[in-house]
Amino acid sequence: MRNWFRYLTYLIVFVWVSVAHSGSYDDFFSAIQNYNVSVMRRLLTQGFDPNTLGPGGDSGLLKAIREPSFKAIDLLLEHPQTRVELRNSKDESPLMLAALKGYLIVCQKLIGRDADVNKPGWSPLHYAATGGHTAVMQLLLDHYAYIDAASPNGSTPLMMAAGYGSLDAVKLLLDAGADARLKNDRGLTAIDFATQAQRDDAVALIAGAIRKRNSKNGW
Repeated sequence: MRNWFRYLTYLIVFVWVSVAHSGSYDDFFSAIQNYNVSVMRRLLTQGFDPNTLGPGGDSGLLKAIREPSFKAIDLLLEHPQTRVELRNSKDESPLMLAALKGYLIVCQKLIGRDADVNKPGWSPLHYAATGGHTAVMQLLLDHYAYIDAASPNGSTPLMMAAGYGSLDAVKLLLDAGADARLKNDRGLTAIDFATQAQRDDAVALIAGAIRKRNSKNGW
């Protein structure tokens, strides 16, 4: 009988903790979506793990960047337990998403928390170049981002800028020394990306950079 009561007590405690955690979980991610930082702060003070993954596989920090909820981002970055390199199922880091959206100040804060500028695979520079965000691109380069980083399919930031970013992004990378002659796994160069996107201005800019580079090398 004593063992039965002990088992019942453990069961009640387990159920209570599970229900409490479930409520905190829902409240935390709803608070991010509704920009309710006071609820987030209360839950974190009560011991809620800031690295808990939400329903879509994003951490609270990733979700806050997606919204965006800048106050939530600041709160999470101030929390000592927040893992700034916690990635989602697509291997996207908070710095990558902030770079894609062009959130310069957020990127600065993430780098200040030692976010990985040279993450293997798709990198923050790829994402910034795709969005054409030159200020973020320059920030990453100033922190030693590898300018010719190869994605899993061999595409470089210059290719992404040429196909999806801005002409200024293409120019920034070329001026910084990006190699326009590189090819990805499909044999495509940055000029091919620009051509497919029907961006004649980018094609001309890249072609001019290649001619200039070949001339310096005596080709």
